[in-house]
Amino acid sequence: MTFHRIRCFTAAFLGLFCAIGSTQAQSQNTTTPIKYLVVIFDENQSFDHYFGTYPNAANPQDEPVFHAAAGTPEVNGLSGVIQKHNPNTIAPFRLDRSQNVTCDNDNAYTDEQKGFDGGLMDKFATVTSSPVSAACPIVGLSMGYYDGNTVTALWNYAQHFAMSDNFFDTEFGTTVMGHLNLISGSTHTTSVASISGKVANGSVIANVEAPAANDDCTSGTPVLMTGKNVGDLLNAAGVTWGWFYGDWLPTSSKNGAAVCTSLYNNHYDPFNYYTSTANPHHLPPSVVSMIGQTDQANHQYSVGDFWNAAYNGVIPAVSFLKASTTATGHPAKSDPLSEQTWLVSTINDLMKLPQWNEMAILITYDDSDGWYDHVAPPIVSQSNDSANDAANGSGLCGTPTQGAYLDRCGYGQRLPFLVISPFAKPNFVDHTTTDTTSILRFIEDNWNLGRIGDQSFDAIAGSILNSFDFTGTPAKPLILDPTSGEPATTAKPTHGSK
Repeated sequence: MTFHRIRCFTAAFLGLFCAIGSTQAQSQNTTTPIKYLVVIFDENQSFDHYFGTYPNAANPQDEPVFHAAAGTPEVNGLSGVIQKHNPNTIAPFRLDRSQNVTCDNDNAYTDEQKGFDGGLMDKFATVTSSPVSAACPIVGLSMGYYDGNTVTALWNYAQHFAMSDNFFDTEFGTTVMGHLNLISGSTHTTSVASISGKVANGSVIANVEAPAANDDCTSGTPVLMTGKNVGDLLNAAGVTWGWFYGDWLPTSSKNGAAVCTSLYNNHYDPFNYYTSTANPHHLPPSVVSMIGQTDQANHQYSVGDFWNAAYNGVIPAVSFLKASTTATGHPAKSDPLSEQTWLVSTINDLMKLPQWNEMAILITYDDSDGWYDHVAPPIVSQSNDSANDAANGSGLCGTPTQGAYLDRCGYGQRLPFLVISPFAKPNFVDHTTTDTTSILRFIEDNWNLGRIGDQSFDAIAGSILNSFDFTGTPAKPLILDPTSGEPATTAKPTHGSK
């Protein structure tokens, strides 16, 4: 391993200015050849919304062209009977590249269960679609989908690396729930038993806020998560890690408290919901060599800090990357083309790092936004809250076992999931049943961390290992054009240089 000596001068809230000067070591004991994991967690897309017609694109004039390679496997998508005789009142329909900006649908815990309708998947057009208005004119919006002429980069990554067509949101519901499940496998908290419409039977069922004591920039309904998260496990094992968020860096401070940009979204940093991993004042790392280790930043950083670490040879073993609000792909706040520009620029630069040869990049989403997906998820977590459950009729999501935490009905909607790595099986579609907490489980297993416990979904999560081949010829980097998503001959680093 190469060590870089770094000397850094810190200006509060303004980032780091570094010159070569000190050292950092990190744990590299793993059960697979993957020494560096980068999880890109984007916003609000279902599998059918992005990959429903994969690998067949319409290829209209003046849009990026996509032609699948010979032998490309089919996915469980929108074809045949599902497309022509859909049980919803409106059939799935293609959204053109010019329709990249859309309104937001309904992804509420209860309403997504209503769309599920006992596994019939037939109520999305009427239940989760954005209400029609002058600003949102598309009737049955949740039934719309894009193809490889819009989400071109993702389809090209799927051609060269691995993807899943059987990866689910851990629960029905919203952004905060997806983020909490990613890092802990649980939305259950003991800090408060009930907040109308927000917390039920001790479980989060809607977007809530981190407590003010954990985040200067919080507002709304505060809920403290009191269990363990993967950061606690990584710290105990001495493994470097960090959550890197594009809108994290404050604009200033006032009386010692951070003043955040208007784009900052408290929901996009789940570690601040836990006191053990919170950085209330959004403090920067003390020096670049401490990125990934425990100091005043407490593993919570801006995306710029990730690139400071990467270009100084101290990239953490486990990194979660969260784009700025405008680049997450979230409907109404972002769009697929803005998401693509950020994704491709980021992945191009990751592939040029020396750590690429031992890296895996995982791309998935926090929830489905209520976008239609025709595959009924297996209900592995049952709940019978009369006020909030509706998957199998009013007040029902199966029959929970005695002592099970309620209001965690899931799995929820099917989501896109891609594995980009030298070890990824090329042009491969995995059909293994997996979910958001399968990422958590991989981290736990690869770095020998143990399990979260206390009914965390990590205990039942399926494995993502079928997407990897650790014995074959390593896959080569794939450099794409950030605007079109098509293969590019050259691409310069966009996040700085060594």
